[in-house]
Parts: sequence; structure tokens; C-alpha cells
Amino acid sequence: MRGPVLFVCTGNTCRSPLAEAMARHLAAARGLDLSFGSAGTSAALGSPASDGSMLVGLERKLDLSTHRARPLTRDLVSEAVLVLGMASHHVAQAQSLGGEGKSFLLADYAAAATTGRSVSDPFGAGLDAYRQMADELDELLPHVVRRLANDTVPPRER
Repeated sequence: MRGPVLFVCTGNTCRSPLAEAMARHLAAARGLDLSFGSAGTSAALGSPASDGSMLVGLERKLDLSTHRARPLTRDLVSEAVLVLGMASHHVAQAQSLGGEGKSFLLADYAAAATTGRSVSDPFGAGLDAYRQMADELDELLPHVVRRLANDTVPPRER
């Protein structure tokens, strides 16, 4: 696979960095040579992962300590082979930056169907909300990695 799979949320401090770390772990466990990244539609460049995402990551043996937020840009979208948004407005932003045909809602891509389901945003909430978000990612990401392992052609819009 050429280029990374890019996970997108709003601030690139909660959902997308955890999705990136979880997907990387899942792919490595399957011996897959896949690349992942993340960005945010309203990210403050250089911000670390949120405390909640770091703690939930540590609970799952994932280290987010080196993560630094970056804004979603036309270049990042162009370099990505696939862009997976946590909510529909993230997908719309990626599409507006040239990601038509390769930008999908994470839950839709995982299900290979239109679900319209967003991954809950824990920003500003307690640790339980971060755990719930991580559980949602735990449910979706194995399907994403399995699809990526089986896809021999770039994904196309349905």
C-alpha cells in the first residue's frame, strides 16, 4: 500500500491519535505493512494527545506520548490512500481538500456500508467517555484493518 491511511477528527488530540495507534498495533499484530497517520480539522499544531486518550492508550498498552497534533491539509489528503473521518463533517472537510473518492466515515468503511454512525467525541468529558470512545474504536478498527489487508485496489466511493 502506498501512502498512509489518515484518521481525522476535530482537534487531533482525542479520537484520531488513538485510532492511529490502535490501527498501527492491529496491523503489526497481523504482520501487515500498513502506514497510518492522523490530523484534525481544527487542530492546534503541536498539541499533545489529550490526557484522557493518553491514559486510555496506556490502559491498552499503547503509547501516545510522542503524538503531536497537525491540521488537516490538502497535502496530507493528497498523500493518503484513504481518509477515515470520525464524523461526517470530517469527511466533508477531507473531500473539500481533494479527498473525493477516498474519504469515508470510519464506521461506514468498517461496515462496508452506509451507517452514518460517528465515533463519540470525549473532549471535555471524564475518563469513562474516553473508554467508551476507545471501545467504539475497538469494535470498528479490526474491520478496517481486515479490509485494508484484503483490498488490492484503492477504495472507491459507493
